[in-house]
Amino acid sequence: MFDFFKAGSKVLGMNARNLTYIRPHNLKKTRELADDKIISKRMLKKNGVPVPRLIAKISGTPTLENFDWSTLPNSFVLKPTRGLGGAGILIVFGRKKDKDGNEIDVWVKSNGQKVTVEDIKAHIRNILDGAFSLSNSPDVAFFEERLKLASELKPYSYKGIPDIRIIIYNRVPIMAMLRLPTKESDGKANLQQGGIGVGIDLATGTTTTAVQGKSTLIEYIPGSRLLLRGIKIPHWDDMLHLAVKSQIASGLGFLGADVAIDRDRGPVFLEINARPGLSIQVANMAGLKRRLERVEGLKIKSVEHGVTVGKNLFGGEIEQELEETSGKKVIGSIEKVRLIGKDEKEESVEAKIDTGAYTTSIDKNLAIKIGYADLIEKWDAIDFTQYPLEKSNGDAIAKKILSDIGNEIPDLIDVSAVFSSSGSSFRPMIKMPFVMDKRRITAKVNIVDRSNLNYPMIIGKRNLHKFLVDVSK
Repeated sequence: MFDFFKAGSKVLGMNARNLTYIRPHNLKKTRELADDKIISKRMLKKNGVPVPRLIAKISGTPTLENFDWSTLPNSFVLKPTRGLGGAGILIVFGRKKDKDGNEIDVWVKSNGQKVTVEDIKAHIRNILDGAFSLSNSPDVAFFEERLKLASELKPYSYKGIPDIRIIIYNRVPIMAMLRLPTKESDGKANLQQGGIGVGIDLATGTTTTAVQGKSTLIEYIPGSRLLLRGIKIPHWDDMLHLAVKSQIASGLGFLGADVAIDRDRGPVFLEINARPGLSIQVANMAGLKRRLERVEGLKIKSVEHGVTVGKNLFGGEIEQELEETSGKKVIGSIEKVRLIGKDEKEESVEAKIDTGAYTTSIDKNLAIKIGYADLIEKWDAIDFTQYPLEKSNGDAIAKKILSDIGNEIPDLIDVSAVFSSSGSSFRPMIKMPFVMDKRRITAKVNIVDRSNLNYPMIIGKRNLHKFLVDVSK
């Protein structure tokens, strides 16, 4: 676990957020507008910012008792008008049918749990009583369309719709993160409930670091090999322009805009927030305070100007902040590497950074160039037919080969059994230093024929502990 808040970055605390940015820049009437989701969405729509379609609202018990449940679509979202932190949101994904195939007034949630009319009425009563509102005061419930998941983000989402939080100050995008729904969060893109927050580079719209919970850094979607770094957010420029536009329309000086990407419509604004949370700093491993100070007092002439300033000031800056806070160097998917072979023979090559591979491999001809010709010659002379290889005995046979021939090939430190779509084989392993981005790594390296591949070397995750990989570089 990495404690970002002890890393010395200029983190914005809750008190500073309230005293320095919210109170002076978000007047009471603009805060009230943002707090009322129905009114704020009406304002956004009037100003050309797309929002989800409103299906119906229920403002009191008489409306609830007389509501025609057959008018609800097969899927929808039920929300409190003045809800806080995602509380009180009910998402249904489909409608049940009877044995004759006719639709009935029973819906299902993402986890398959049934939702009846009585369940919905009970939930609405809680909303009306203010159970989820900002000050526990009476509230209004409303139904809106459930957006369709964009194909680009579908592999990273559990059931629900991801959203993007963008912080805007003085008409400039300051920081952004992608919020992903998980099983733990019950299909909601809410970090407090177990969702995942992923930082976004403002210039490119490409994801950087990811966090689940308060400060647990993760690289992959839990239980999968899906890398969270390097996701390209669709419609990124449009999203930034609309976010600045939403700030101008609302009158809020300091704003968090929550945007989803609908499969058919593109960016759709879920809500604007006059008191955006601060976990976005952890997802980006960067403090808000310094960024806010850099745009304080700037004369921003237009939406386009604000977006350009934000991208120029903070795009790519994440790399420096990542290196400062994590102590790791940020590298790209292809890096220049200097190999140090036998008798200090050196060779510089371009290597592919492959986080999907565990070990590092170099091409056979490259190994010869840096002094391992004798090893290659002796290895190629081995009769491997005497070592029948199967998946069940790979490690045992590799150890036997090392035991049988290790003394004859002094530079051989290990043997690996490899199984792939093209067949199975054994590979010799050597111990070899290399230098990448001014850092020296001593690695156990496979030697294999890579003459038909683009790069003579791949570096696997076993040797990437000193680095953070940005695949967009």
